[in-house]
Amino acid sequence: MGSWLGDLPSFDPHNFSQLRPSAHSDLSKPAPVTYHPTHNRTLPPPDQVITTEAKNILIRSFYQQAEEKTRVIQLVCCPIWFTSGETHARGTCFEIGNLDATVVQRPKLGPHEEAIVPAAQSQPFLVNHKAKIHSLQSETKMVAISKIATGNGHGENSPYFDGWKAYEANPFHPTDRPDGVIQMGLAENQLCFSLIKKWVMQHPEASLCSVEGVDRFKETALFQDYHGMPEFRQAVAKFMGKVRGDRVKFDPDRIVMSGGATGAHEMVAFCLADPGEAFLVPTPYYPGFRKSINYSKLSPSICRFDRDLRWRTGVQLVPVVCESWNNFKITRNALEAAYEKATEANLRVKGLLITNPSNPLGTILDRETLRSVVKFIDEKNIHLIGDEIYAATVFMEPEFVSISEIIEEVECNRDLIHIVYSLSKDMGFPGFRVGIVYSYNDAVVSCARKMSSFGLVSSQTQHLIASMLSDDEFVDSFIAESKDQLSKRHKYFTWNLSQVGIGSLKSNAGLFIWMDLRKLLKEKTFEAEMDLWRVIINEVKLNVSPGSSFHCNEPGWFRVCFANMDDHTMEVALSRIRTFMLKHNDAMVPRKLCRRSSLKLSFSQRRDDLMSPSIMSPHSPIPQSPLVRART
Repeated sequence: MGSWLGDLPSFDPHNFSQLRPSAHSDLSKPAPVTYHPTHNRTLPPPDQVITTEAKNILIRSFYQQAEEKTRVIQLVCCPIWFTSGETHARGTCFEIGNLDATVVQRPKLGPHEEAIVPAAQSQPFLVNHKAKIHSLQSETKMVAISKIATGNGHGENSPYFDGWKAYEANPFHPTDRPDGVIQMGLAENQLCFSLIKKWVMQHPEASLCSVEGVDRFKETALFQDYHGMPEFRQAVAKFMGKVRGDRVKFDPDRIVMSGGATGAHEMVAFCLADPGEAFLVPTPYYPGFRKSINYSKLSPSICRFDRDLRWRTGVQLVPVVCESWNNFKITRNALEAAYEKATEANLRVKGLLITNPSNPLGTILDRETLRSVVKFIDEKNIHLIGDEIYAATVFMEPEFVSISEIIEEVECNRDLIHIVYSLSKDMGFPGFRVGIVYSYNDAVVSCARKMSSFGLVSSQTQHLIASMLSDDEFVDSFIAESKDQLSKRHKYFTWNLSQVGIGSLKSNAGLFIWMDLRKLLKEKTFEAEMDLWRVIINEVKLNVSPGSSFHCNEPGWFRVCFANMDDHTMEVALSRIRTFMLKHNDAMVPRKLCRRSSLKLSFSQRRDDLMSPSIMSPHSPIPQSPLVRART
């Protein structure tokens, strides 16, 4: 064949002899090997040996493919030229990947011709920004895939996800990896799974994969309408009312299901806005609402809300800047300023997105703020999306107020009001991917229901959830116990933080705290925040989320999750924080100074209360220990 591996022989299809090189130094001259039959199915002549004729199709095909791969590698390493209109630039291609250039095979240079490379370019460069590989060779072509799919719209390269990668590479385990990274960047509620387990054991019929539930297996496994099972929508609507103190009722016919809150947010964005139109989002906000407009640098910054809302819909996010001096409250002035900036940037604002309770702040919006928000969107005639996925995590006063309550109190256009809900946080079921869109707009309900066919909740999950949420006694006890456990964990966690001089924003909801480490920054910059974050990830071995990943406009804030781990893991995390802070005593926040600040920081209240048996963990340190705890 003339292959790069030498003259590759083949053998007769009836000869199962093997190749054996005559010498390691000369692979191109295989030695004939006498046939030794291993069974009686073929009987070739006893003196038959491997010939050099290319008769066996399989062997020939194998070496042809190897040669093709080698040819592609050689082409990649050979000189090519890049074209952009009338301009030609020559260089050497060193990588073939997601190229933003039109590539053609470089013609042969003349005897006195040299490759033209700009002096400033020490490496090959690309000129055209439209990625297309024209031809590497006549029989080898690379086909480009979607720019949306290959772009950075997901935000996986942001610090938020970098922390997750560090954890996944070396996850903490009490015995196998005691020095591993502890996951404190995941807002997950694991504090009441004993109640869930008990209910499941008492109601085996709720599972289709049991003797008690197998009779409904067939009807549930067959096709289900994308409206969702009636009993599922009724149970979810009832649960949403209970979480809000039964002060408001929800219509099951307006329940639209989706694959988690991520799918629900994208669904709403798709229904309400066209590509290029914008939503206002108060900062700091959940890092899944990707790419918002950064007016100071006129460049995009990355966050998860950007992924949920923008990646595939093409909508823009405009930050509503909220600041620590007033505990990051949403003000009418901040809303007007963001709206004006969007207008100046020729962006058509289609809506305002609020998270209540807030992720990452762990605070709720009071009634007056909500009324102001509703008045603002009604005057501007823009939509209001209320993300209320943490509604049942409010563990102390003041109580949660839903946007659905406010529209009963003030006059407004209800067609502009939409709620995103989920069971991921309130019930601790992120793996079930139960997302809900509840809209007061008939057209949005109709459109969202069509869209839901792209991300349905499995019928098996619907059946289980409908059974569980229809049990009023269980739901009432779960909501009460969850609030109690969150309150105890929150108090214990923030008290331990205060013992080593770490403050946090005063909060009463969520599965996290907004931790204040501004005093530990070498300078008041986001670069210094990232330096501190790297120390926490790489040395302290805690995955916490930096405030910049939430679009916070002040460096030094970190979101820390506290409900996604058991007591032992929590104590290990506190021990690590104590050790870290003891090394930075000079940068610790003086408690007296913090009391004088107008910013509401959560520090120790009554030590006797916090050290009571009802609050102390089974693995708690002695009262004098300054162990620190973080929450998400």
